[in-house]
Amino acid sequence: MGKAIYGMGKYGAINHFYEIEAWKLARRVRIASYKIIKILPDVEKYCLASQIRRTAISVTANIAAGFGRFHFQENIQFCRQSRGSLYETLDHLLTCYGENYILKEEFDEINKLIVHCAKALNGYIRWLKKQKEDSGK
Repeated sequence: MGKAIYGMGKYGAINHFYEIEAWKLARRVRIASYKIIKILPDVEKYCLASQIRRTAISVTANIAAGFGRFHFQENIQFCRQSRGSLYETLDHLLTCYGENYILKEEFDEINKLIVHCAKALNGYIRWLKKQKEDSGK
């Protein structure tokens, strides 16, 4: 295994974006969101379903994009965008629940996952800030 790009994190060496705990959880949010998209009524096919798909993809994509940046501050900014997309996804899922497209139990399950993902993403941002401070960049 090569040298870790960001050194040692809470969960060990981080060599690729898909090893970041926040990305793993965001992927689970995306998968759960896609399951909900599949049960939405046809009237939501090009509106709400499209919005959920776009924001859920954006969560993982921004973590990956930030990981590929040279400076910590750029990575932090992409992670903030990811966090915004995560909460936008939650808002769309609240709409699904409000319109009775999903049951309370289904919403509660994905909401719990989103909260866990947000905490991991906030932790990753804190870690990046510390790395930035320690490196002087």
